[in-house]
Amino acid sequence: MLDMDQSCKLMKALFKNANNPRVAWYLFKRVLSSPSSSSSSSSTHSIPIITSILIGAKMHREIHELPQLILFSQPLYSAYPCLISLVRILAKAGHLDESVIQFKSLRSQFQEIPPPVSIYNLLLELSIEQNRVDFVKWLYTDMIVAGVKPQTYTFNLLIQSLCDSGCFEDAQELFNRMSEKGCLPNEFTIGILVRGFCRAGLTTQGLQLLNSTENVDLSSNRVVHNTLISSFCKQDLTDEAEKLVERMRKHHLFPDVVTFNCRISALCRLGKVLEASRIFRDMQIDEELGLPRPNIITYNLMLKGFCNQGMLEEARALFDAMKKKGSFMTLKSYNTWLSGLVRNGKLLEARLVLNEMVDEGIEPNIYTYNIMMDGLCRKHMMSDAKKLMTMMISNGVYPDTVTYSTLLHGYCSKKRVSEAKNILHAMIINRCLPNAYTCNILLHSLWKEGRTLEAEEMLHKMNEKCYQLDTVTCNIVIKGLCRSGKLDKGVEIVSEMWTGRPASLAKGNLFAGLVNEIHNVSNCFPDVITYSTIISGLCKVGRLDEAKKKFIEMMAKNLYPDSIIYDTFMYTFCKQGKISSGFRVLKDMERNGCSKTLQTYNSLILGLASKNQIFEIYGLMDEMREKGLCPDVCTYNNVINCLCEGGRTKDAISLLDEMMDKGISPNISSFKILIKAFCKSSDFGVACELFEVALKVCGHKERLYSLMFNELLVGGQITEAKELLEASLDRYIILKDFMYKDLIDRLCKDERLDDANCLLQKLIVKGYEFEYSTFVPVIDGLRKGGHKKQADELANWMMELTLQDRVKNKIYQNAKRIIHGTVDKGGRSDWQDIVHRDDGSGIALKTLKRVQKGWGQGSILSSQPKKNDSLDYDEYSG
Repeated sequence: MLDMDQSCKLMKALFKNANNPRVAWYLFKRVLSSPSSSSSSSSTHSIPIITSILIGAKMHREIHELPQLILFSQPLYSAYPCLISLVRILAKAGHLDESVIQFKSLRSQFQEIPPPVSIYNLLLELSIEQNRVDFVKWLYTDMIVAGVKPQTYTFNLLIQSLCDSGCFEDAQELFNRMSEKGCLPNEFTIGILVRGFCRAGLTTQGLQLLNSTENVDLSSNRVVHNTLISSFCKQDLTDEAEKLVERMRKHHLFPDVVTFNCRISALCRLGKVLEASRIFRDMQIDEELGLPRPNIITYNLMLKGFCNQGMLEEARALFDAMKKKGSFMTLKSYNTWLSGLVRNGKLLEARLVLNEMVDEGIEPNIYTYNIMMDGLCRKHMMSDAKKLMTMMISNGVYPDTVTYSTLLHGYCSKKRVSEAKNILHAMIINRCLPNAYTCNILLHSLWKEGRTLEAEEMLHKMNEKCYQLDTVTCNIVIKGLCRSGKLDKGVEIVSEMWTGRPASLAKGNLFAGLVNEIHNVSNCFPDVITYSTIISGLCKVGRLDEAKKKFIEMMAKNLYPDSIIYDTFMYTFCKQGKISSGFRVLKDMERNGCSKTLQTYNSLILGLASKNQIFEIYGLMDEMREKGLCPDVCTYNNVINCLCEGGRTKDAISLLDEMMDKGISPNISSFKILIKAFCKSSDFGVACELFEVALKVCGHKERLYSLMFNELLVGGQITEAKELLEASLDRYIILKDFMYKDLIDRLCKDERLDDANCLLQKLIVKGYEFEYSTFVPVIDGLRKGGHKKQADELANWMMELTLQDRVKNKIYQNAKRIIHGTVDKGGRSDWQDIVHRDDGSGIALKTLKRVQKGWGQGSILSSQPKKNDSLDYDEYSG
């Protein structure tokens, strides 16, 4: 038998060899395996030491051997406490699974000996921390079997576990049964249950619990009261919160700064910053009332509240006051102020604040730079964003995933996808791994830009890098397929997202196969956005019956449609003139609790307009205003169109005035409807006035010029059409949609050859490319009028321009032949088409044949259009 001296020697030897765990384990085994130690319990003191050494060295096999060694070397009365000690040490070291395994083994071998309640409490506490509900249930059941009486602390742990699992009724029941088990709840029990109720939004039940606890003195527990106050404020139940504060005062439990911070935080979160500001002001000035003074957290909460509501002047004043106090200026304060400035578009001031931080000795962190990066990218200031990244690296702060993702998103929003791909490449090179969000941004942009092959490559790379594919990724792919005309593949992916294992790859559906090849695809279930995308795609191509089936399918999957899906169906029905079907969708929408949106009303107005039901439209517009929805330009355009179709152009003009009075800018479509209507009624004066207004509102757009020109020409206003065409040429407006050939032909028929000839000369001088058949009526007219020389000169011009086009066409055809390996079967140029036309223009034909003799002589004018430097020309959104 080992005596005390031998036990001490073993402990010293283990301590000495703590850094050499193999030797320590060998010594321990040798001592415990020796016959002289078989009846001793003194070695119990060495169990914690050797267990700690084995845990530190991660010698799991030896840890598994330890219980058997203890049982083999010790009598039962001595082995039991050693094994309990082993379980306790494993649990305290965080090895929950191993400790529970050892504890279960111990319970099977020592069923008659009840373990101490402390070991149950320890294992329960660790199981709750690691969210192991299965262990919690087993431990509590085993306590009952072992006949171990739980303590109040045990019940507190169990109630906390039930609250964390959302089992509030079970937690309440367990609380009520505590007295049956001989345990009385304490203030911590109440606090745990109240906090659980509040986190679940059941604040009223938490307050009822507080009121029902007669046997528990909670008069000094501010934590429970603060929890309830904060929860009431979060639910916008500020009156209940104020009552609880007054109740605290009556019980001489004066609210502390935490109480007030809870109220201020909740009020600011709800947007009630002025109310929070009053509380903040009282904390600063009402010392005689015994209110707590605001701390740095209070100041930061108010600063954030002001910034979030766009109250920059108040935020600036508070920030200056914080600077005067000195100790209240922290990195968090600066970041809050920076975020507020950036969010409200004050980037220049934000940059000055960033410099000020450095001057004040407060080093910006990665969050600081990410705030600035986000602001610059939102304003599309990409060069400044790149400079900021260089600056942060030079200051020793290296970009993280958020930084790179923000920059990548900025480039994608400017449609600079190639540069976005470079950012992703730089991100990987710098060992900053992109996440699914980063990849989704780029994937979405590739689809949006129609770069399908690159999107496919991106999916392959996501698969290779084992990125977890989420539902967002699938939705992006489905939307891209719908946009690129591959709707059936999108439909197939939606179906296969439910099954998880597609057969689509064998069918040639590459993207569906890719989606399901990527890791963790089984977790990518369709959501409302998935169905919204596919239903919208089906409706756009007229496959309404299939869209209805998808609607029924999503309902069967317990996915309930939102307003967007209902609006899609309503717009489709109304566009087809099926008003009754549209209103049936509206009833279903209201029955399912979806609110009407602006799109809802626009769809219904569109449908009613097609039936010329103007009074019903006005009724809908009144209803919109009552619900606080302001009509947009689409709403007004539909109503204006309806009025114009009904011949009520004066009412339509009044509606245009109403739009502009309310600050709603009309678009090109608004003016197009009105101009066409007035031209149709031969009121060209009003139409021209509208055209002038349209130029001021929408800018000098080609669509407006071509619209007005064509309407004047069709209406027989030849002189006005000619003047407008000349004005368009002076502005270098593209003539794509102009009926200029018809104008020249009409001028020739009206014997205004000089005007027609001047227009042709202007087209050539301005460098326009145009159809050379336009020459024919002018040449023909000049020849008939005896102006042979002018006809020959004009024909020569035509031939020279045609020759250059012929050369360019040949170069193009050669390039086409090289690329595609094909030959153009036609082979004839524009001038040959003109020569062989059977339009009765014999004089022009003779003139052309005669000038062929001088082919190539003289200067060949450039037919390249002059570059348009006008800022007025761009893509129009109307």
